[in-house]
Amino acid sequence: MDVLLNAAAVDWARGQFALTAGYHWIFVPLTLGLAVIMSIMETLYVRTGDEKWKKTAKFWQIIFGINFAIGVATGIILEFQFGTNWSNYSLFVGDIFGAPLAIEGIVAFFLEATFISIMFFGWKRVSKKMHLLSTWMVTLGATLSAYWILVANAWMQHPIGMEFNPETMRNEMVDFWAVAVSPIAINKFFHTVTSSWGLGAAFVVGVSSWYLIKKRHQDFALRSIKIATIFGLISFILIALSGDGSAYEVSQKQPMKLAAMEGLYKGKEGAGLVAVGLLNPKKEAYNDDVDPYIFKLEIPKLLSLMGYRNANAFVPGVKDIVDGGYTLQDGTTALSFKEKRERGLLAHKALADFQQAKSEGRDTDAANFETIIRENYNYFGYGFLEKEEDMIPDIPLTFYMFHFMVLVGGYFILFFAVVWYYHSKKKLENFTALQHVALWSIVLAYLASQFGWVVAEVGRQPWTIQDILPVQAAVSGVPVENVITTFILFAVLFTILLVAEVTIMLKQIKKGPDF
Repeated sequence: MDVLLNAAAVDWARGQFALTAGYHWIFVPLTLGLAVIMSIMETLYVRTGDEKWKKTAKFWQIIFGINFAIGVATGIILEFQFGTNWSNYSLFVGDIFGAPLAIEGIVAFFLEATFISIMFFGWKRVSKKMHLLSTWMVTLGATLSAYWILVANAWMQHPIGMEFNPETMRNEMVDFWAVAVSPIAINKFFHTVTSSWGLGAAFVVGVSSWYLIKKRHQDFALRSIKIATIFGLISFILIALSGDGSAYEVSQKQPMKLAAMEGLYKGKEGAGLVAVGLLNPKKEAYNDDVDPYIFKLEIPKLLSLMGYRNANAFVPGVKDIVDGGYTLQDGTTALSFKEKRERGLLAHKALADFQQAKSEGRDTDAANFETIIRENYNYFGYGFLEKEEDMIPDIPLTFYMFHFMVLVGGYFILFFAVVWYYHSKKKLENFTALQHVALWSIVLAYLASQFGWVVAEVGRQPWTIQDILPVQAAVSGVPVENVITTFILFAVLFTILLVAEVTIMLKQIKKGPDF
């Protein structure tokens, strides 16, 4: 970590990881959503004995299987990149970050692998209840897999349960449960999983609507829509509730991300939440006098209420966070960027002095240097930054992605309510316009899902680990030419996999259920 790579190397490493994660996330939410939907359908078959529910469940299981196989391939490559492109990160925190990923592989993935063969090939070989158990176990395995991966990601957003060892220059886990059940991890899990459920529901309603448009398999389509609309409506209500919890955690642990999400440059008491707004492209510096908005529609005091559970609370803006001096929730005064950087540099120097003292056998001096490290370690990452702008994420990208995601969430609550109403009145099969809206709404669901991760990851820049390790200190010393080459190879490979998946899936959808 002593040598920071040039900006091009960092950007290409980030780009490759974003590419892999983005492709991987195309498959994961559909897997999580379809898993629950097909399990509910099979439960109805076991309870009612209606063979049509069995055939409906089997059809969606086939779609699930196609998607699941491609998702596994991209996920494995994603984890390998921690060792290839982000080796400094892996060296620095691998003892902690690797634990939830190991649990995910040992417990969750093997749970899926054990029961998925029974689910696909056991219809005539095991009893109804055993097969149903296998289907739910696959669903549980997929959900647990998501949980442990999100635990790892949540720890990067708010590193807790660890202690830095200056002798090994590694962070070591001291409290597993603090990492495993942190409030950020719990909120991130519920928000991510419920959003995946919503996407799965939108996918099922959209595909089923295509059958209604084509006047094919209408009984199957209406059965699928019945389950998916109820499930989707519940999911998006839960998304809104978990989103509120996530906003609160972000405000407490990552105030700069919250400021970027809202385009808030100057803090205020009783801050409003921007419902719709257009940022001013002439706003070039965080501390200039240019109005950050061309226009905005704001809900009064809602940001203060969501972020601090107090409608009159002070919400710091970008300038406040950089300059410091405002009062934090615990009564202390916020440090400025310059003060944090000084403390980070002090921790860096103390670490170098500690290493030298240890090598020379000066244990008393080493103990004193270790004390300095621990007193300033919370700002260790700022020692890698050069100027104030380095701690500010891409505000326009974060702002627009966040607000698109929120607006789409509101749209889907209305959408599922409308579809459910027309289905319950037995009018949906004749409402062609709504069927077409349902079909194209699949695209909106995927965009919102992807944009959510853009907000989560771009909004916390420049950090790989919040306040501890910025991206330029986390990358491997791999020549930028190598990263560019693998970027191109992965882009081609993932595109081929995506095209293959879509082709196979469309072929299966056109074939239709076995009714």
